[in-house]
This record gives sequence, C-alpha cells and structure tokens, in this order.
Amino acid sequence: MIYNAMKHSLGASLKVAFRPWVEGMENIPEEGPAILASNHLSFSDSFFLPAVLERRVTFIAKAEYFTTPGVKGRLTAAFFKGVGQLPVDRSGGRGAGEAAIKSGIDVLARGELFGIYPEGTRSPDGRLYRGKPGGLARVALGSGAPVIAVAMIDTEKIQPPGKAVPKLMRPGIRIGKPLDFSRYEGMEGDRFILRALTDEVMYEIMKLSGQEYVDIYATAAKRQLAEAAKAEAAKNGRAKAA
Repeated sequence: MIYNAMKHSLGASLKVAFRPWVEGMENIPEEGPAILASNHLSFSDSFFLPAVLERRVTFIAKAEYFTTPGVKGRLTAAFFKGVGQLPVDRSGGRGAGEAAIKSGIDVLARGELFGIYPEGTRSPDGRLYRGKPGGLARVALGSGAPVIAVAMIDTEKIQPPGKAVPKLMRPGIRIGKPLDFSRYEGMEGDRFILRALTDEVMYEIMKLSGQEYVDIYATAAKRQLAEAAKAEAAKNGRAKAA
C-alpha cells in the first residue's frame, strides 16, 4: 500500500518534472519473476526506474538508511521502505552478502521484480565498472529468474556532487531483452561460471548505455581517487609551507 502511494505521488512527480524517456519497456514481463541488473550513476536511479515501470521492483539498500536514530532517521527509513527498498547490513562480510542474496531470491520466489546494481556502488566518474559476481550471478542461478540488463542514461547529470538543487533535464532508461542462464543451472558454486554470467550481463549493459568499460571494481576506483586527492592535498600543503 505504501509502495503504491509513493509510486503515485513521487513517481508521478518525477515523470512530470523530468519526463524520462524509456526504450525497451516491452522487455519487462507482465508477470513472473525477473532480475533487473542496472548500471549505477546516481542516487536517483532507484527512483526513476520504479517510476516508469507498471510493476513493483524491489532493490536492496544499506541498513544504515533504516537504522539512523532521530526524526530524520525515522523519516528516511519510512521513505526507503515506501519505495520498495530492503535493508541489508553490508558490514558483516560474507554473512551480509548471504543476506542480500537470500533477500533477492525471496523477492523472486514471490514472482516479483528484483533490482540490483552489479557494480556494487555508484560509478565515481560515469564509466561502467566490473560487475561483482557474488550477488547478481548467485541470485540468478539460485532463483532461475531471467536477467534483464538496464541502462540508466544521464541520471548523474541531474544532481552532481555538491549541487543542492537538481537540474531539470530528461534522463533515459534503456531496457534489454531477457537473458536466460538456465544452461548454468546447478553451477552456482563454480566461480568461473559466476564470473562468466556477470561479465555477459555487464557487456549487455555496456551496449545499452554506451559507457566506457573499466575492468576494475568501482570500489577500487574510488579508493584510488581518494588516495590521489589525499596526495594532492598533502602536496599543496607542503607547497604552501615552503
């Protein structure tokens, strides 16, 4: 009920204000489970995609969004629950990963749509990064659900880092044809199969999005950027002190 209310209020507002364009809507099944595997450019990706779909789609989100104390924390938790996000504690290593996988399989077992970002985090620079095989591939093989590649277009330009007011522009969404991985049934314990499945999906996302592909994880790229920024700050500090 809350999801529907949020969809008709927030979703309708997003569509009116930003007028997102969509290609490939016919590839979303009218019923039955499916995994929507998307690139991740912006915080708003999890809102624009559900806004344009007739069916409910459930994403997983870090548990901190649901456990922050105070009035703001409660409002944030209510908002994320309302837009169909599931809390997953990502601080517990492998146990947290298992919880995320189980959550995805449970959603699909109910015949619903499950959304996942194979990169694991937002792209730091608009490029497409290597997909993490532990989540997407294991959910796909554990559920038997088809995987549908999705490309979010220009969502990172709507509200770049440091900008408080979003820019009114038209983002895009391209939806690929369902991918069938039944040939890998029962092979979810094979890390090479998990890698192959993930890479195939990332290739489809790359074709849909037109992004440059970088064969490292986005988390590693963010660490490199942070280290470079830290080194530059230290260098500037030394120059001022000289």
